[in-house]
Parts: sequence; C-alpha cells; structure tokens
Amino acid sequence: MAELSRRSFVGASMAGGVAALGLGGTEGTAFADAPAGAPVRSPDAVTVLPDDPRYPYLTTRGANRRFTGTPAEVRQVFTAEEVRQAVEAAVGAGRRIAVRSGGHCLDRLVDDPAVRMLIDVSQLKDVYYDPRHNAFAVESGAMLGDVYKALLLAWGVVIPGGTCPTVGVGGFVQGGGFGSMSRQYGMCVDHLYGVEVVVVDASGAAKTVVATRDPADPHHDLWWAHTGSGGGNYGVVTRYLFRSPDAKGTDPSALLPAPPKSMLVTTMSWPWSGLSEGDFVALLTNHGAWHAANSADGGPYASLNSALVLDQPSAGAITLVAEMDGTLPDATGLMNDYVAALNAGVGAKHTVTQTTMPWLQAQLASLFGGGPSPYNRGKAKAAYLRQPYTAEQFKTVYDHLNAYTYSGVGALLLFAFGGKVNTLGRTATANPHRDSVLISYLASSWADPAQDDDHIAWVRSCYGDLYAATGGVPAPGPATDGSYINYPDIDLADPEQNTSGTPWSTLYFGENYARLQQIKKRYDPGDVFRHALSVALPD
Repeated sequence: MAELSRRSFVGASMAGGVAALGLGGTEGTAFADAPAGAPVRSPDAVTVLPDDPRYPYLTTRGANRRFTGTPAEVRQVFTAEEVRQAVEAAVGAGRRIAVRSGGHCLDRLVDDPAVRMLIDVSQLKDVYYDPRHNAFAVESGAMLGDVYKALLLAWGVVIPGGTCPTVGVGGFVQGGGFGSMSRQYGMCVDHLYGVEVVVVDASGAAKTVVATRDPADPHHDLWWAHTGSGGGNYGVVTRYLFRSPDAKGTDPSALLPAPPKSMLVTTMSWPWSGLSEGDFVALLTNHGAWHAANSADGGPYASLNSALVLDQPSAGAITLVAEMDGTLPDATGLMNDYVAALNAGVGAKHTVTQTTMPWLQAQLASLFGGGPSPYNRGKAKAAYLRQPYTAEQFKTVYDHLNAYTYSGVGALLLFAFGGKVNTLGRTATANPHRDSVLISYLASSWADPAQDDDHIAWVRSCYGDLYAATGGVPAPGPATDGSYINYPDIDLADPEQNTSGTPWSTLYFGENYARLQQIKKRYDPGDVFRHALSVALPD
C-alpha cells in the first residue's frame, strides 16, 4: 500500500506482534546440528551488560517508547543453540525472560521492569527451503519485508503476512497474523506447517523441539497453540516452517501462494474542512455495509484489501487506501465500483488517485512505512467487528476525533477482513476470530512523556464509549468478537476498564483458552514464560 504521512506509532506498529516468545515442549527431536539447507554458524552469542555501548540501543528499540526495560543482561543470539543456552542460563540464575524480535509490541509485555534477561533474536533472520520438512524455514528475527523479498525473488511465493515491512515474524505469526492477502488466502498461520522452539521442562532443562500440524505428531497441540495464542507463553521460537495445507509435491515454488504480478492501488481522501457529521456518518455507513456484503470467500473482490484511516481533523483529512490484483480483467472497473459505493450519497468533496505497481513494491511501500518519528509513545486498542458500527457509534467516533486537541496523532482505523479467513472454524487455530468483517484499531501516538495521561485518557474514553453497551469492551456477541492478541491491551485485564464481566482471556481466545491452559501445563509447567496477557497455568 502507498505510504501515508504522519504515520508513527499509530501505523508503524499495526502489523506487529508481542515478541519472539512462543510455545514449546519437553519431548521430541532436538537439533544438535543445523537443519538441512540451513546456514552453518559457529556459536557466537553476545552477552550485553548495562555498561556496554550496545545496551542502550538493544533496550530502547521497541516501537512504543512509553516502555523501556532495564534487564540485567541482553543476549544477542545467532543460532537456535544459543537461544537454548541463554534460556537455560536464565532459568538457572532465576532471571525472568522476555524476547524481542522486530520490537513492535504495543504494550508492556516485553519491556517489563521484572524482566532480567532480554533475548534479542533480531540477528536470527535467515529464510530458506528446508527439504527435511519440505517447507520454507523462516527464523524468528526476520522482518516481514525481508521475508517477502527472499521468498518472492528466489521461489516466486509469499506468506500472507502483514502490511508493515519492519515487523518481526517472531511475535506476528504467533498471534495469527493478518494482512493484505488474508481475504484471499487466510491468516498467516493458516499456512504454518511447523514451529521450532526452545522450552523448559519441570527440571529446568532447556530443549529445542519441533512441532507440526501433522495430526499424528505427538506435539500437534504445540503447533496448534502457536496459531493465535500470541507471544510470551511457552518458550522461545527460533524458526517457523511454512507450507500451505493444500500444497502437493516437493517443488518449493508450489508450496505457498504466488502473489499477483501487479497491484492496483487507490488512495482516496476526504478533507475535514468540507466534511460534515452527516457526510462522515454516511461514508462510514457505506464502507461498513459494503464490507459486510462482500465478506464471503471468493468472488471478484477476493484480492481487495483496504484500510480506512480516520485521522483527527488536525491531520487534514480522512483517507482510504485500497489495493487489489491489478491483473484482473476488469480491475479498474471493480475498484471504481468500490469507490463509488463508498461515496454514494456523500456530499463532501474527495480526491482519488490510482497507480499500478509490482506486488513487492506495494508491500514494501506500505501504508505504514516511513522512517523514525518523534511520535513514538502510544496507546492502542482493537476489536473484531462481526457487524459494522452503527450510525450512533460513528457519531461517537466523530465527536471524539473532533474533541481531540492534544499534540499527538489520534485515529481510528478500519481494516478489511473476512473472506478466506472466515472459512475455518473457531477451534481450527488458537485464534478463534473467524466470522468478522472488519478489524477496528484505535490508537494515539505522541512525543512528550508529560502528555501520557492525556493521550491515554482519550483512547480509553473513545473506546469505552464505542462499547458502552457491552461494558466498555468488544465483548463477544452479535456485533463484536473480542480483540486481536497482536494488538495487546493490558486494560482488558483491568476491571476498572473492562466492566463487562468477560475475562480478557475470552476477549482474545474465546473458547480456546481452556485448551491453551492445558498446553501451558504440559509445555511450561514452571510458568517460565509469562507476562500480563500470557496464558495462565490451570488451577
């Protein structure tokens, strides 16, 4: 997608996850040697202490600078064996562990004061074909943009990942992972064949284990738990294995989806200066109705992806960026019909620009691209929408955006969802959210630490008013289905912010939580891997 201006925390963290913490087991195959096809390295992990010049960078490279950890040490690792050694050392020393991949965790799950060892996997980033598993191996420190380039340029395939190229796969995959190709090909984890993790057994020994989606695999549950429970639960992921469920043969170029040759990208803007409340509500009503009517799998709009960015008036305009397969026989006509449907009955003036570009260029340009921004402090909240917002809810959004006068960037974003994602059942993956039509993301980003309370209060107020009928949160029901764990929000575990009576675990994991707890009991009996929103051991 084309880049938008003023995107900082609000956008750059959009596709991000929690960190490279994952799931593991205490039995199975341990890899003393590198897997077939993998680069061979000598162990050379680096231990970085607080007086080391590398320490400030490694402890402050998280996207949300509201949180900065102070671990006793940072382990920079380069191999799965180095990860195992680091985990075992931390357990032996009684040091709490967190793991950082791309650094896009939105809340205080990685940069927690209680964390004493931070394992940085950002240099564990190779992408290669693994003939042993007949799958593509992606190490957990790789960034999405680099994964796309490696898979596409070498084999002509891709994984249906997120739209921010700097997000690390470590946490992104474990939350389920949605992005620009999800309506056509499903969630990222729908193509996850296996996962390699370092885990800790009841004796405190760290082991490296591989679990796959093969139902006969004794660690099949371990694979399943990686498909949506989020990071920080069971172990440290070292690599993922990707192969589509319907792939046949051993030709790598046939194991994952191939992207279209080109993308038709459309950007629409409605200046706030000419946008009345009535036009605002009409536009958003049209948008919601269209996506509700076109959320089934297949059809001419299967490849359509869009993000409607409702910036506050100080940003100048609200914007929609949409893209679809540019090689379709009537791509331009289909896109123009979509544009017309959104503008039906809307009197406000708008601009439309269209361009066609190669798929990879569109992904690397990204709606959420751009360099470092001073707006690097943030608060975010999300929701799955089974039904579009009502006119009253759109008026609520309008009022809150227009009342937002602090020197930051506040916005509500609506992401296209559904399609192939919704063809699986709620228990097929750990992520149960398989019948929504949109994902809503509310966030603010700012620069001044002195304004933290003001900006957080605005996000909480708007979110609470949007879901006032269900206790201030998107509780599962006809209209909403909880939230997305890759957009973690500790507020959901706070009874003062969540008055619905629905536990945070239900909002994220639905009926899958009980099974996840049993997997936790088996694979992390000592609760080594934990944070404010991690799966808890059963009572």
